[in-house]
Amino acid sequence: MNKIIIIGAVAGGATCASQIRRLDKESEIIVFEKDRDMSFANCALPYYIGQLVTEREKVLAYTPESFYDKKQIKVKTYHEVTEINDKHQTVTVVNRQTGETFEESYDTLILSPGAGANNLGFDSNISFNLRNLEDTDAIDQFISNNHAKNALVVGAGYISLEVLENLYTRGLDVTLIHRSEQINKLMDQDMNHPIIDELEKRYISYRFDEEIHQIKGNEVTFTSGITEKYDLIIEGVGTHPHSNFIKSSNIHLDDHGFIPVNDKFQTNIPNIYALGDVITSFYRHVDLQAQVPLAWGAHRGASIIAEQLAGDKSIIFKGYLGSNIVKFFDYTFASVGVKPNELSHFDYEMVEVKQGAHAGYYPGNTPLHLRVYYDKTSRKLLRAAAVGQEGVDKRIDVLSIAMMNHMTVDELTEFEVAYAPPYSHPKDLINMIGYKAR
Repeated sequence: MNKIIIIGAVAGGATCASQIRRLDKESEIIVFEKDRDMSFANCALPYYIGQLVTEREKVLAYTPESFYDKKQIKVKTYHEVTEINDKHQTVTVVNRQTGETFEESYDTLILSPGAGANNLGFDSNISFNLRNLEDTDAIDQFISNNHAKNALVVGAGYISLEVLENLYTRGLDVTLIHRSEQINKLMDQDMNHPIIDELEKRYISYRFDEEIHQIKGNEVTFTSGITEKYDLIIEGVGTHPHSNFIKSSNIHLDDHGFIPVNDKFQTNIPNIYALGDVITSFYRHVDLQAQVPLAWGAHRGASIIAEQLAGDKSIIFKGYLGSNIVKFFDYTFASVGVKPNELSHFDYEMVEVKQGAHAGYYPGNTPLHLRVYYDKTSRKLLRAAAVGQEGVDKRIDVLSIAMMNHMTVDELTEFEVAYAPPYSHPKDLINMIGYKAR
């Protein structure tokens, strides 16, 4: 009987455990989670703070008890793995509640420790990160208990944007600052202007090229010299891989602390696998390394590892496309393919269209901006980005399938759209990209 240890019990780890059990009813599976909760919907957390999602049982899918009852998998929360001995096939575990330390052996080890939130380093009672359900509860209770009226959001990535929108929806007066003018970095910068429009439409204060210099009580002094008072600060300043404990082993880490994996999600040690935000892998459509810390990859990795352990070696990972999307008030921003700063690896052309999301004579039409980058020689798609109030997700999903199948930009003329006036045009924006490229 195989003994499988999984480190981490959120999206990657809990899903992987569940998928293994689906295919393997016999192996012993133990999951160690260093925090309080397991199997919660990470992507729901900003919306729970905004009280758009109100049912806690829909955010927290399982407890260790319910997980064991349903799947016969042991999950031990508040248990942190601090060392891995890959020679003896053991992990060192600390019970964070009792302080007890013990060793646990394994036949197969799966790493899904995720990423940690970067911290600005200020000792402040009003400043929070948002990484897990514990953080969410702390922020939610702080707002309620202290009758918080105004908040400062630091950072302008997609999590910060979602948190800002939800704090505003909850009724707080919100200010956004970011240390540079490069916001929402997965998008082309010139396509981000609707973010500014949405802020200004709601009279939400924002400042770029701004950082916190000092926090004293509720008083915040900025590097610009401005001093303001806030009830709450949310730090959304990026993440780092939770991989320090892995340095005790012979598992290879790259220069940034990520774990390189192969197309089976194996590390350099064959009986040790890794998935989720802690790994680096490769793109599907181009020959380039990819680090994509998003939910789809964690769930796909979980399925592939389970199939591998069950003996089906034919099911492998074919690579990321990096599809991503964020809602910010009335607008949606999405892209697929290489990141903007990775385009420099290619000799490319860009083509774009700006027109209504559906037929102009049908009520409620709104502008949609679609942009595609393609290789000059092969004419294969490298990247696509879209912004608008409707229809963004559909176009990016279609282009994701096109990239997956290594289509050229010219073949987009052949895309057969499901057309009716409320939804599209007889020649869709995707078709127009193909025609313009030709």
